[in-house]
Amino acid sequence: MKTGEDARGEGSTGPQKLGLCVLCGLPAAGKSTFARALSHRLQQERGWAVCVVAYDDVMPDAFLREASARPLPSQWKLLRQELLKYLEYFLMAVINGCQMSAPPDRTEAMWEDFITCLKDQNLISSAACEAQSCYLLTKTAVSGPLFLILDDNFYYQSMRYEVYQLARKYSLGFCQVFLDCSLETCLQRNGQRPQALPAETIHLMERKIEKPNPEKNAWEHNSLTIQSPACSPEASLKLTDLLLTALENPVKCVEDNVEQKETDRITCSTNILHQADQTLRRIVSQTMKEAKGTLGTYRPGSRPDSAASPVSWTLGCTSASLQLEASSRRT
Repeated sequence: MKTGEDARGEGSTGPQKLGLCVLCGLPAAGKSTFARALSHRLQQERGWAVCVVAYDDVMPDAFLREASARPLPSQWKLLRQELLKYLEYFLMAVINGCQMSAPPDRTEAMWEDFITCLKDQNLISSAACEAQSCYLLTKTAVSGPLFLILDDNFYYQSMRYEVYQLARKYSLGFCQVFLDCSLETCLQRNGQRPQALPAETIHLMERKIEKPNPEKNAWEHNSLTIQSPACSPEASLKLTDLLLTALENPVKCVEDNVEQKETDRITCSTNILHQADQTLRRIVSQTMKEAKGTLGTYRPGSRPDSAASPVSWTLGCTSASLQLEASSRRT
């Protein structure tokens, strides 16, 4: 694995380096402030293009303009997946060096907020053919390394894994930053907000949050926990190295390939069943031969011991063999 020191900057040759950074933590942990500061530093010190996508700025307002209550968890999940689809359309345009088109099935208000997010960060041009739902990328978006920082709670591992799957699909760099802030501080900050969340929501999320666990999940190995509100110089250096390392070591399409692992598992299982079936078939064949010899010496009026009857035992083996074969085909 290449380290951050190996990373090339704006003048590098080869394909454009793209990365996704998941910024997660409790509500009011300071994620948005941290994301803005990080974006500014990366642009000033590294010359990178940075896109901060704050989920709170794109999803809730778009939804609440059409609804009087907060969406249900199932609706939130659909909105999150829709936003990831928007990000994918933007990434495809960057990778292919073409215009960004609008997805056919979209929540219009949320899509408009997403477009505004990209325009405000000088990543797409207002001079695009918007009437045809096409948007031109700016020079900023395609001239050097580009990092997308996704700012949300991401309190479930499954939420972050969806972003990782997107990185894997297009061989992008991927990393996670968990902003660790005490519950008391989050509650205090939340109370000072104009549109504060219910305190019980933060309490519930604090109990349910699944922090990045690199030791358990290999796909989370590029993760860093930073204490909030303070970010020490040492943590700042670790953060820079994390981002550089992610860019230099994009996720490979074959890494953590669940589909391939499942295929291998089925193949292995099928082979074991096939071997067992062949063994049973040999036993059945031998038993049938012995049964024929026994039946050949049978005399009318005699009564063979049913418990020890080779024919009965053979039928049982045959049944077991057929069941294994059927199971193998179903698998």
